[in-house]
Amino acid sequence: MRITVDTGRCVGAGQCVLTAPDLFDQDDDGLVTVLAPPADGPPLAGAQEAASLCPSGAITVAES
Repeated sequence: MRITVDTGRCVGAGQCVLTAPDLFDQDDDGLVTVLAPPADGPPLAGAQEAASLCPSGAITVAES
C-alpha cells in the first residue's frame, strides 16, 4: 500500500490523526505528515478511512 499526502490541499482538520494516529501526524503548521508504517505494514482500513474522512481530499491510498 502507498499513502501519499498533498500538503498544499491539507487544511489541518486533523481527522487523519484522530482516525489513524499510527499512520499520520501533523507538523508545526498543522499539516498532515505520514509516519513510517509499522513493521507489519500499515493497516489498510485505517488509511482508507482517514482518506475518506479528510475534508480536503489531501490523502490518497493506493493498494500496491
